[in-house]
Amino acid sequence: MEYIALVLILIVLISIIFIWVVYNKFVKQKNLIDEAWSAIDVTLKKRHDLVPNLIAVVKGISDHEENLFKEVTKWRAAAMQAKDSPTREEAENMLSSVLGKINVVIENYPTLVSGENYLKLQEQLETIEDEISYARRYYNGTIRNNNILLESFPSNLIGNMFNFQKPFFFEVETSAERNVPLANFSEDE
Repeated sequence: MEYIALVLILIVLISIIFIWVVYNKFVKQKNLIDEAWSAIDVTLKKRHDLVPNLIAVVKGISDHEENLFKEVTKWRAAAMQAKDSPTREEAENMLSSVLGKINVVIENYPTLVSGENYLKLQEQLETIEDEISYARRYYNGTIRNNNILLESFPSNLIGNMFNFQKPFFFEVETSAERNVPLANFSEDE
């Protein structure tokens, strides 16, 4: 009888330690996800601060690009005002797409492209876009690790018991956003 009681105590003790360890893994993953999202947020803020400067340098190029600048401004404002992650993700993806169109337009103006201010801003924008890409990969990696814990047995039991959720991946939503933007400014459209 004492042997059975000792085995039961050992099983309960091992179960408590297991729950404690797995719960702490979930807490760690949650904090890594928050940190990764914060890194994306900081980098996107840097891009939002740079965009008005880029527009100011490029603004004088031509009247028929005015709609493009309005679109950049619209998506920048939408991204900065987004309250939830999916809305923010959509606005950021659209802003990335429109910024790509600006680069296509600017290539048609060699005097602007050779300007020192533009070159500095373009270099900063490329650096920030690389940082955004890295931050997104890091964020998605933390989401992947979290989801593996949530879907793997027996950690899924603990995750469900404490109501840990699967966060969303930061990804491009539509195939049009995945494609390199092409700009056609011919007058016959």
